[in-house]
Amino acid sequence: MNSAVKESFDDRRSTSTPAPPATAPAPPAPAALAAKVRTLAPTMTRSMQRVAETVAGDPAGCAALTVTGLAERTGTSEATVVRTSRLLGYPGYRDLRLALAALAAQQATGSAPAVTADIAVDDSLIDVVAKLAQEERQCLADTATALDVTQLEAAVAALASARRIDVYGIGASNLVAQDLAQKLLRIGLIAHAHSDPHLAVTNAVQMRARDVAIAITHSGRTTDVIEPLRVAFEHGATTIAITGRPDGEIAAYADHILTTSTARESELRPAAMSSRTSQLLVVDCLFIGVAQRTYETAAPALSASYEALAHRHNPRH
Repeated sequence: MNSAVKESFDDRRSTSTPAPPATAPAPPAPAALAAKVRTLAPTMTRSMQRVAETVAGDPAGCAALTVTGLAERTGTSEATVVRTSRLLGYPGYRDLRLALAALAAQQATGSAPAVTADIAVDDSLIDVVAKLAQEERQCLADTATALDVTQLEAAVAALASARRIDVYGIGASNLVAQDLAQKLLRIGLIAHAHSDPHLAVTNAVQMRARDVAIAITHSGRTTDVIEPLRVAFEHGATTIAITGRPDGEIAAYADHILTTSTARESELRPAAMSSRTSQLLVVDCLFIGVAQRTYETAAPALSASYEALAHRHNPRH
């Protein structure tokens, strides 16, 4: 890295990673508790998972328990209950109990259960459809609840004025990257999705200010996605991460972070399926936001693309 780039990179790091605030962030709203459990559970220890899944599955029952009672119910220790509370964003167990009581009141009005049953190998297709539909609805609701609108607006503004947009994704996330790039192309923006990690880095080297790089990774630690985003970041591009782990490695090189949620992973429902649902919601939010902001040019571009493809949808016989 040359000295000019390094100096710019160091400046970006100092401004994009501010010192922690003097006061602790506010705990998550009761409605976001189940989403938080689903997002963080895969990274927890087994004992902490038991606590988290128990409180999300039975908020009313757990709200009535002392820290000792919840530890006994989950077969863990009081220290584990307190650590789990803090990991979920609450200063202590008392704050978690208050959130559980509020969540229980909300669910009593008729909302869907926080945690649904896993798909079993002997489930009928009717049950599979019902369970998947519920999981998809929950995943979308969790993502909408957790999405930071301020970050979303900043990302939309950057995309709307971008000279060039690169999108990085591997595996299932590449399908989402392709979807976003194609949407942006249809409204007249220069956007490309890269699945080859070598080609992604090669393109990232050419990025400059007014360019935008977007990385899509549910885990937040996919090396083949982090690397091109890092290179784009170091070369002055505005960088955006769409991830289920806002505290993952990808965050170090993201100017804006858009957090996604996911349903619980199971043997018959890998993480790639559930993460793609929430990623597509975020992509649609970005696209609509950009289309609104650039409507005077986006609308004619969209009409032109429809007209250019019309004969393929209605071929002459």
